Amino acid sequence: MATAQRTATVSRKTNETDIHIVLTMDSAGAQSIEIDSGIGFLDHMYHALAKHSGWSLSLKCKGDIHIDDHHTAEDTAIALGMAFKQAVGEPRGIKRFGSAFCPLDEALSRAVVDISGRPFADINLGLKREMLGSLSCEMIPHVFQSFAQAGGITLHVDVLKGFNDHHRAESAFKAMAVALKTAVERTGTNDVPSTKGVL
Repeated sequence: MATAQRTATVSRKTNETDIHIVLTMDSAGAQSIEIDSGIGFLDHMYHALAKHSGWSLSLKCKGDIHIDDHHTAEDTAIALGMAFKQAVGEPRGIKRFGSAFCPLDEALSRAVVDISGRPFADINLGLKREMLGSLSCEMIPHVFQSFAQAGGITLHVDVLKGFNDHHRAESAFKAMAVALKTAVERTGTNDVPSTKGVL
């Protein structure tokens, strides 16, 4: 039996950002990833997220980065969370839970995900630098939090060790990606994975 492709298109425009996202969750090995937020390190993190989640992703943002990075980082994460939630649809016939450990050289991160419908994020990255490229390090956990809130998921991300902040941040995004990929895997049933019968 053929299964419907899980896709989403989100356009979100405010006085601070103009964002357009097309997300295909099941890219079946033919991924296409195009990211342009205007912030290089953020693009690098979203590219890692898409790659290791198995998504095809187009994300374009025109933001007020002449002010700072806050609105672009926050709003792209919100829009991406909205796209993720839209692509998943009713959480039926999926594993629901996912977890992963991902290293990047000396850094090691753990991510645990629940497609729960209850937004919550506990993010502990332990970054020490002020900036990574043109992205302020204080915005990186906020990106995870904003994605989880808009996506309606429970998300725990912890960097367990590592001294290079680039490695710490990137391993965290990769761990979340692999955890998300596991959580949305189809089970071959039409079951809602909850004792409540709904999520």
